Amino acid sequence: MNSNDELTVKYGCSCHNNGAPSERAVVMITGVPLMYEPSHVYDFTVTVADSLTLSGGEGNTGAGFLLSSDAKGVFAWEEDQDIKMTDDRPDDVSHSETSNDGIWHLSWTAPNEDVGPVQFWLAGNSVDAGGIPDDADYWNLLSFSIIAPDTVTTSESSSTLETRTISVGTYDALFVIEESESHLEQERQNALAARVFSQGNLFYWTTLVALLVGAVVQREILERRYDEGPEFLASELAYPQGIRRSLVASLSFYLGVSWSASGQSMEFQGVDFSQFAIGTVFFISAWAAYGVYRTLIAARKEPKVRDLM
Repeated sequence: MNSNDELTVKYGCSCHNNGAPSERAVVMITGVPLMYEPSHVYDFTVTVADSLTLSGGEGNTGAGFLLSSDAKGVFAWEEDQDIKMTDDRPDDVSHSETSNDGIWHLSWTAPNEDVGPVQFWLAGNSVDAGGIPDDADYWNLLSFSIIAPDTVTTSESSSTLETRTISVGTYDALFVIEESESHLEQERQNALAARVFSQGNLFYWTTLVALLVGAVVQREILERRYDEGPEFLASELAYPQGIRRSLVASLSFYLGVSWSASGQSMEFQGVDFSQFAIGTVFFISAWAAYGVYRTLIAARKEPKVRDLM
């Protein structure tokens, strides 16, 4: 009973939130059938939460509930659930400890005969765990019914074989779930950091590759202009060197093509390095291929006296 000597599960709480219900308290129950079958067992999940917490903000995390079917049917639960029968109404159930996730699993066994529609009442409160029932605690009420057996036949509607989720609370919290400003700002900062990291890596490695390629092109131009080139390389050294560089070029190119075709991510500490790895192996392949070219030029060059000595 509340302070008005009324059933809390039906009429609400008179202490939390100054006795007024709040849309911030989301109360939900799943597994509810449209029509019950005598003696059938139905699994319910009760959820109570602060809508601000659901949307990613810093809201209340403590929760409790009351559930009643006016002594029609029997409630049961596993030992690991913090649930108990209420003191003054032994057929109703409630939390035995304040929950940090606001989720309870229990079952309801329907009456063993047709007793007409069964009316349920569910009350839930989301609290700040401050130790006193103040206006920072929120509660809400939910009422629903399960119709009597044979009211709807399976030939009329398949819904008799299905279960429902019934909820009360703010529409945005239940269906839209707007994110809090702090959560949105955190996501924006994370996206900005990821973009800076990605673009910074792109500019750095692109610049480095451009400098290396530019240096190689400049050397090739100067060598042709002044009729210079790599020093003479004897065939007994040129063949092993060319084979090694050819193998490196082929293997790197194969890995680059395979990784590109697979599309798989290569994450390390939450960062995807797949593009970096693919670019690296392609660069190694190109560099090794250029090394093969330099080996061929060195092997074909006319030896000088000092090379023969």
